[in-house]
Amino acid sequence: MRWLVTGAGGMLGHDTVRELRGRGEEVTGLGRAALDITEPATVHKALAEHRPDIVVNCAAYTAVDAAETDEERALLVNGEGPRLLARACAERGARLIHVSTDYVFSGETRTSPYPEDHPPAPRTAYGRTKLAGEQAVLAELPGGSAVVRTAWLYGVHGRNFVRTMLELEATRDTVDVVDDQRGQPTWSADVAARIADLGPRISPDAGAHGVFHATASGEASWYELAREVFRLAGADPDRVRPTDSRAFVRPAPRPAYSALGHERWRAAGLAPLRDWRSALHEALPHIRKEMSQ
Repeated sequence: MRWLVTGAGGMLGHDTVRELRGRGEEVTGLGRAALDITEPATVHKALAEHRPDIVVNCAAYTAVDAAETDEERALLVNGEGPRLLARACAERGARLIHVSTDYVFSGETRTSPYPEDHPPAPRTAYGRTKLAGEQAVLAELPGGSAVVRTAWLYGVHGRNFVRTMLELEATRDTVDVVDDQRGQPTWSADVAARIADLGPRISPDAGAHGVFHATASGEASWYELAREVFRLAGADPDRVRPTDSRAFVRPAPRPAYSALGHERWRAAGLAPLRDWRSALHEALPHIRKEMSQ
């Protein structure tokens, strides 16, 4: 298999390239400077040059708050870019894995995980533009694509909540963290491994296409996640103090509940991702090592 990963400079893109190379796959990772997915000529040139069997789209406009006043640009990257990739893949017989988000759901009223077929209802510009990308990919490349929704990502590379908590643990006596938003803390390396598992299985006949949820099992609030980070770092978890969303008002509302269900993995012959605590326990030493360098 030949793989092409867009957005390879980001946290998930970096981990996906590394995972594929570790498996001995032939993979090309391209960052935004090398491949702007909003430029049709650039997209076609990249696919013609690298001739991938599978494309993984990790490129995205992820500035959730900025998208509220920059929705046109966000839609270009998150909506039109995936459409162009899907069309190019369809023309060349390549498969496409497109990474999406829990923000396609409102997160307002549910208390149990969203199944993959739950009707989307985004409340933010970011969510609307990511939903547009999902719909474009599934329309342009039916049977040959997979939308992989993930959420609450953390990892070794790039800014993320876990890394921020480690930094604050070292510099503050106490930290206030919201306890009224629940989701699934998910290690980007686990998502990368699942993307590598899924790619060769994508097929209209095998049922391994459409929407999948790649988030860790279990759920937690940001407060509970912060306490676990402190505990694993050898610090007193009681230094983390609970607060609510009113203390951190932002332009884009955050989902109160955005846990995702994992039923569709069985159709692809795969199990859901492991529990978030198990993943965090393994990930934390790698993150701390990177921070110390």
